[in-house]
Amino acid sequence: MATLHLLSHTPFADSRFASCLPLLADSDALLLTGDATYALTAGTQPAAELERLPEQVAVFALDEDVQARALSALPARVQLLDYAGFVELTCRYQRVNSWL
Repeated sequence: MATLHLLSHTPFADSRFASCLPLLADSDALLLTGDATYALTAGTQPAAELERLPEQVAVFALDEDVQARALSALPARVQLLDYAGFVELTCRYQRVNSWL
């Protein structure tokens, strides 16, 4: 079953980001919200880990959170979503796992 994984905590403070990535299957997706969008910062270990994910794993980020953190030069594979897109994405996947 395809799963949408939601991360909202910074990848630099705890292990949620590192724990999530190995569990992503080819049909899964990852949505970065809140401080988890810092994983998109160019030149960081989390950004490199995102680039190494299989192409079949979709990577999304909440645009409002990316803009609030003034992040730029995002990896090409990242698709930005608004809140309506966030809701639509949760309906597209059979399961949603929020890494609280």
